[in-house]
Amino acid sequence: MSTLLTVAGLGAVTLVAMHRHLRRVGSERSASGRAAPAKCPRCGARLPAQATACVKCGVPLQLFELVSAPVAVTSSDDTDAPPRALIRADLCVGCGACAAACPEDGAITMRGKLAVVDPMRCQGHGECIPACPLGAITVARGNAANRVVVPELDANFETSVPGLYIVGELGGRALIKNAVNEGRVAAEHVVKVAARRRSESASADGTTDVAIIGSGPSGLSAGLVAHRASLDYVMLEQGTLAETVRKYPRHKVLFAEPLTMPLYGDLWVSDASKESLLAVWETVIARTGLRVYTGQQVRAIARDRNGFVITTPSETHRARAVILALGRRGTPRRLGVPGEDSATVFYDVAEMGDFAGRRVLVVGGGDSAIESALGLANQAGTTVTLSYRGDGFTRLKDRNRARIDAAISAGRVTAVFKSEVREIRGDVATLAVGATTRIVPCDDVVIRIGGEPSTALLEQLGVRMVTKELVAPAAAERVGSGDAA
Repeated sequence: MSTLLTVAGLGAVTLVAMHRHLRRVGSERSASGRAAPAKCPRCGARLPAQATACVKCGVPLQLFELVSAPVAVTSSDDTDAPPRALIRADLCVGCGACAAACPEDGAITMRGKLAVVDPMRCQGHGECIPACPLGAITVARGNAANRVVVPELDANFETSVPGLYIVGELGGRALIKNAVNEGRVAAEHVVKVAARRRSESASADGTTDVAIIGSGPSGLSAGLVAHRASLDYVMLEQGTLAETVRKYPRHKVLFAEPLTMPLYGDLWVSDASKESLLAVWETVIARTGLRVYTGQQVRAIARDRNGFVITTPSETHRARAVILALGRRGTPRRLGVPGEDSATVFYDVAEMGDFAGRRVLVVGGGDSAIESALGLANQAGTTVTLSYRGDGFTRLKDRNRARIDAAISAGRVTAVFKSEVREIRGDVATLAVGATTRIVPCDDVVIRIGGEPSTALLEQLGVRMVTKELVAPAAAERVGSGDAA
């Protein structure tokens, strides 16, 4: 009964939030003068001016902003326009270092866990650029564009490789709401063409209609569409169910994200904690009977005459289509020590603010580990210890080297060189430091020691990558919104 009440409550909250936000978004879009495309990129239906969703298929047009963005050719800077900062929302981790460094009062502010630029106050000083630990800020002029390298996708999120779809973060969109809708749109196209693909493929026992790889928001959404349509599908997850979201160190997982005519379907999305969100999704999965095979890390995907061959450590699967619903960061390298599967162990940091006032052990000595340590050290009351197996930093960007040296000298970061983690237990970690053992108190452990990026898989499959230009909104609109990534 309590689960049903939770589901009903979150659904009601979502409907109210949708209604209020749609009214606000409609007025904002009209005021900004951003015109809708003449036709829906997905179904080709004619669209009225200022439309936010297709009148025929109901898909939010925001979903296609990256797909429809032009391929970068030349610089789009207007040299006569004043400079202003551009913040990549997909890279921003909310550490607040840029806002603290900006000399213009109110030019950069924190909206929840996202840094936002006021283009009317920004003077383009550039002090925010070296302050950002992740290099997420640039300064450009006028109607400048952020440039992102992404897979080339069509309106169904199908790549240049027929039958291969990419949805969610790997496709360049980090927002959960977009990921849910992308998964649904891609899976609906798979359903639409499934019969044709069956007739065109050679006879092959055990070949499924689609393999869905990843059980994050986009993967679950795609899986539910395939399941409802009675497709023959297999859904593979390298970790646990929705591990991408479960490991997300964010309490308000949807804070400040745009809500524009969502499709959603069974996966309700609201401004809720990750625990509440996962509880609802797991209830939906249990109710629908969606089949998710966990612990199935995909080692390789190869093309054959019937579609694709997917290899995991224990099995080989064949499918006529594949939906890649992977995180952009790929498979992180693990330490292989007891306690590494603890809920307080993270392989990335989505929001620095969630670690404020905590004791954090960062493991690694590359740029990603240093950037994490610097961002965490900027949080109020956070104690940062950095464990690195080398006797000094040898492969850092010059900017990161100077900043971590300064942070160590100032006592903001404690570095333990020639150390290796042996065990993570409760609120402590055991380090081997030469021939001695050191116990480090820590509430959280952030492991940044590299891994296998998802882009390697795309290169293996021959997916065409392109550089897209995302033109900055007009001055009346915020910089650093979901449009930026």
